[in-house]
Amino acid sequence: MTLPTMDPTETLKTLGFRASPEALSAFITHATKNRLSPVELLEQLTALERKEREARNMAIRTRLATLGRFKPLDAFDWNHPRKINRPLYEKLLTFDFLEKAHNVLLRGASGLGKTTLAQNLGLLALQRGATVRFSTLADALAKLSRPETLPAFERTLRHYTKPSLLIVDELGYLPADARGGDLLYNIISRRHQQRSTIITTNLPFKSWGTIFPGAACVAALVDRFTENCLVMNIEGESWRQKNGSAES
Repeated sequence: MTLPTMDPTETLKTLGFRASPEALSAFITHATKNRLSPVELLEQLTALERKEREARNMAIRTRLATLGRFKPLDAFDWNHPRKINRPLYEKLLTFDFLEKAHNVLLRGASGLGKTTLAQNLGLLALQRGATVRFSTLADALAKLSRPETLPAFERTLRHYTKPSLLIVDELGYLPADARGGDLLYNIISRRHQQRSTIITTNLPFKSWGTIFPGAACVAALVDRFTENCLVMNIEGESWRQKNGSAES
């Protein structure tokens, strides 16, 4: 009795290979044509599968990062701000701060590129294999306020406490309340000395209390966040206002 032979690509898929049938079929053709030795075949097949798994992993982490659309770093106009510490940003690009679980504050008026610089750090961190989450403060507080049970709240909170790099955008642009301050403190305290957080804001630390009126945790929040924190101040005229004035 002759047993039916299975397509080699189907065999590899049943063994858990993630590469597409087309890629596997092309590899088999390549291996046959070039008469690869068993060692060469295994090395190249492993490399093909590793590349596919890394691509899928990157796609999943990119989706979960919610970075949105933004201007690439090579299109950023470093000459526009009146004052910006470019050497400090280039130091951030080494991601030494991420390895040490230090925080970063990007501070300046609206329209100076804080969000763009933060998003580019997020993208490059993803490319280095890190997990990233980007969110405006308002959106994060809204999502954390919805769960009606403690287990549901904890599941939502993990979206902000678990990633290697958390980017909280636009602190100070919309008012919150005391509970919002408690929620942000909860995030920062759980990440403290374990994972890095980037915050963009237009406010000095002494004014953070105005965002969370009545919150008793603001001093502790600032203390936790600033214990190991690199501060990058950006000064100048809003890019949007400048272009609007030029067009009018």
